Amino acid sequence: MAELKVCVSLESTTVDEMVDEAARANLSGADMVEIRFDRLWLDKPEPEIVEDENGRTREVMSLETTWAVNDLEHVEIEAAMDRLVEGIQAEAMFTVRGQGQGGFFPGTEEQRLAILDAALARDIQWVDLEADIDESTREVLVAKASEAKINIVVSRHEASTPAAEDIATWVKESAEHGDLVKFCSMISNPSDALQLVQASLDLKDGDVKFSIMGLGQGGDWTRLHAPVMGQSIVYATMRTEYALKDEGRINVRDVRDAWQLLEY
Repeated sequence: MAELKVCVSLESTTVDEMVDEAARANLSGADMVEIRFDRLWLDKPEPEIVEDENGRTREVMSLETTWAVNDLEHVEIEAAMDRLVEGIQAEAMFTVRGQGQGGFFPGTEEQRLAILDAALARDIQWVDLEADIDESTREVLVAKASEAKINIVVSRHEASTPAAEDIATWVKESAEHGDLVKFCSMISNPSDALQLVQASLDLKDGDVKFSIMGLGQGGDWTRLHAPVMGQSIVYATMRTEYALKDEGRINVRDVRDAWQLLEY
């Protein structure tokens, strides 16, 4: 069985909150954290107070896809990177996701790549380099990461789910470009979720380190059963609301409890 780590993807929208979230994630059972640097540009609104028919009130947060994204100047990039790297004591992965890959970075691709380049000069253990980065630029980033002994995640994010065979083939072909291959897609029906499960099972006895997951109902199946699917990293969250299961996400404590209950 491959060594399996739980990585909490940090969802805060300010530097101080992200440092605090990383500390709480470590205490909650995370082996590592993902610094989602692009989230620092999100403008998190105040929750709406709603009242039910019995007069009880609760807070409801709008969907992230409706949140405003600030201009590039909103974040002091170098200072933010320094504060995050110095303040986060856990093993850390650095990610800055563009809007075309489901992220929130408001700048150009050249500006995004410059941030990734700057991150490689800092004390991080992992960096996420999307599969669609220009080949010549990727070679430069990979060389810098290798020189700094920083592990590379080759990631791909899709708006729909391909067939299991196509996913497994892509993962195998991408293995030479990094230390771990990550595939994530949107789930629209149970068949999509089963494609992710089958792809994982097809890869489990191979030499490729991979992480496969979905967003949507059933997307958490590969996270829940990761120990018997040969996965190397499971991405989790610190969020606890019931709606997580509909998003295909899972809380870090819940995934640990599930593995213990299932005797993984």
